[in-house]
Order: sequence, then C-alpha cells, then structure tokens
Amino acid sequence: MKIGVIGIGSIGGTLARKLTAAGHQVRVANSKGPDDVRPFADKIGAEAVDTHGAVDGVELVILAIPISAIAKFPETLFENTPQTTPIVSTSNYYPELGDPRIPDIDAGQVESAWVSEQLGRPVIKAFNNILAYCLAELGRPRGAEDRLAVAVAGDDVDQKQKVMELVDEIGFDPVDGGTLSESWRQEPSTPSYCCDWGAEAMRKALTAAVEGEAPRKRAQLPEQFAALGSNPTHADVVALNRSLNWPD
Repeated sequence: MKIGVIGIGSIGGTLARKLTAAGHQVRVANSKGPDDVRPFADKIGAEAVDTHGAVDGVELVILAIPISAIAKFPETLFENTPQTTPIVSTSNYYPELGDPRIPDIDAGQVESAWVSEQLGRPVIKAFNNILAYCLAELGRPRGAEDRLAVAVAGDDVDQKQKVMELVDEIGFDPVDGGTLSESWRQEPSTPSYCCDWGAEAMRKALTAAVEGEAPRKRAQLPEQFAALGSNPTHADVVALNRSLNWPD
C-alpha cells in the first residue's frame, strides 16, 4: 500500500518505520520540506517528499502532527486525494501541557470533528490512545496474551476497516471505537487513553468514559506529571493514567 505520513516525531516516525518494514511504500513529510526529512527517510527506506507529495496518489494518509498545526495546512492540500482515501488523525488536544487553546474544542466539540472541519474531509481517529514507547516496542503477534489494543473511530466503514487492518499488521489488536462523534471516548484523560489495555479491557474502557469529564482530569496533569519527576518510567506513566483516567 502507498502510505503518506506527515510528521516524523515519536508517533509518526514510529508508524513510518513499522509500515516500511512491513513492506508498504511510505512517503514522509513535515512542514520543513523534503530536505529536512530525507535523512530519516533514507534510514528507514521511505521516500522524502513535501506535504503535497505525502497525500497525492497515496492509498492512506497519516497525520501525526500537533493538532493546532492542522489548521495551517493549505486549502488545496487534499484536492488531488480521492474521497475514498482514509485520512488518519493521531492528534490529541493538550492545552494544559502547552497546546494553543482551540475555543471550539474548549466549548465541547469532539477533537476529531474539529480536525475534520479544518481539512474539509472525514477522518479516522487512531493511534492517539497508545504511548509512543508502546507503539515502538510492544507490538506482538496476533493471539499473544499480552497484545495491546488501539481504538479506531470513524464514520466510513471501509476506511475504518483498512486502518484496523494496519493496526493488526503492526502488532496491536484493533478495537472499534464507534463513529467519529464517539471518538471523544478515546481522547486524553479518558479511561481508554494510554493505559496499556488489551482488547477486552479497551472495550470496557471506551464504554466507561463519561462525556465532559476529560477536561477536568486533564487540568490535574501538570501537577500529577511533576510529581513523577523529570524522567518517569513507562510503568509510572501507565499507572498514573490508569488511576487518573478511570471514572471517579
């Protein structure tokens, strides 16, 4: 499959590396242009392109950039991308940890619905509720008892299925997170978010989410993370998320 990845940070870079290793034709891009991503692309066997090159003629697009940066895309970015091409949003909104405020989301709009409005295209929400370390290091074969799950939400059944197949391919159990309007259940500070759940526990966590509760819990994060110290372990972060994110 031809896949474009915009953003080569901890999530985008890991996905590009895993998908290239799985035999896909991956193009990588960021806001700085092809020369900036070329060393990384050459290292993993991907193609360095600009943002238009990452979306033109591909079969799937992954956006792995800060949520506020999505509004800065040129209006023509997806004009040559078929409507059938899944556009995967991995972005999360974390104003308490430095993201610029987005009034519509603060007023209650679902994060991925806001992303979809900015792009003028439907999106699939995925790879946003797994820690980068887990994505890079904890993929397991299908059927493994310790296999972690990734929630996938969206309105187009075929597009969602294609993304779920990729989740499975790179070592995780895909769990249907419902429609895009329901993707708030996998946003930051919900029970499903970055807690290292398997598939069964992930389904229970998505169901347990309480609408409107996440912003209150997010407000506690700066203090909670500060208490973990300057170099928290993966286990520390997971334990914090599990204790803080589950409904009171």
